[in-house]
Amino acid sequence: MPSVNWKKFAPETVQLIFTAVEEDDIVNDQTSLPQSIDLQCSQENIRNYYALCLQFWQEGFTRLELRGLVHKVLKGGELSATERMQYKYIRSRYKHLRFAQRLYSKKHESSLFFRQTTVVLGHFQDAFRNGNKDAIRFYGNILRIYLSLPVWIRVHYALRHTRLDSENGFIVYRQEQMRALRALVAKPQLTGREFHSVRKFISQQVSYYDTLRSIDPSNQDAYKISRFLANINGLMGDWHDEMVADKLAGRKAYDEPALLDINIRQRLELFLARYPM
Repeated sequence: MPSVNWKKFAPETVQLIFTAVEEDDIVNDQTSLPQSIDLQCSQENIRNYYALCLQFWQEGFTRLELRGLVHKVLKGGELSATERMQYKYIRSRYKHLRFAQRLYSKKHESSLFFRQTTVVLGHFQDAFRNGNKDAIRFYGNILRIYLSLPVWIRVHYALRHTRLDSENGFIVYRQEQMRALRALVAKPQLTGREFHSVRKFISQQVSYYDTLRSIDPSNQDAYKISRFLANINGLMGDWHDEMVADKLAGRKAYDEPALLDINIRQRLELFLARYPM
């Protein structure tokens, strides 16, 4: 059984990762990549990266705070601007830790209830943003179960007892992910589902470099890669918004194959060209 004595980082380090996550989808053309990307990562660093992501999630909110937000919406209330931002930040912490479990764990997957909670938090957010009462009721009631004390205790146990991968296993996993990304980018057109897969690959990569740069602020290569990937994330987010708008307006089905925006494609190809396979 893996140890539960995870390292605790200073508040300044946790603030750095909060800032990095906030920048994850900001479009900024003034970004550049280092000439080469180093994949080496010690076992100690793998453990430290997961520990920081776990701390970032644990210290960002309480179960009762999140349940209170869900309960307010379920009862027909409107979240204030501050409460909406609070919900957004909580969901960001869930997403970042889910990426950490996929990256660093031996199985490279998120634990069941934690993964499902993260997904439902997104559906619930979409529901109250769009005023969809049926979806609010459906996903809100699921969240009430996932945020109940028995499930919460089980989730915490699974997160604290995550078994981490080896140095070599971590490198192999990331290379496999990038080969899958390369296969998608090589296609002249992507369906909505394939585009979503590309976004997931990039989001997971940027989460890694966000964590790395937060623990080692002097690492300029990590900062450059983080910002370069965040720029791609932002461009893909804007393009995805257009895809959704076209779907809602009846102009184009979401899963109809379409050419990948040239600005996104060129940046993805540059990143892949410098990624050791």
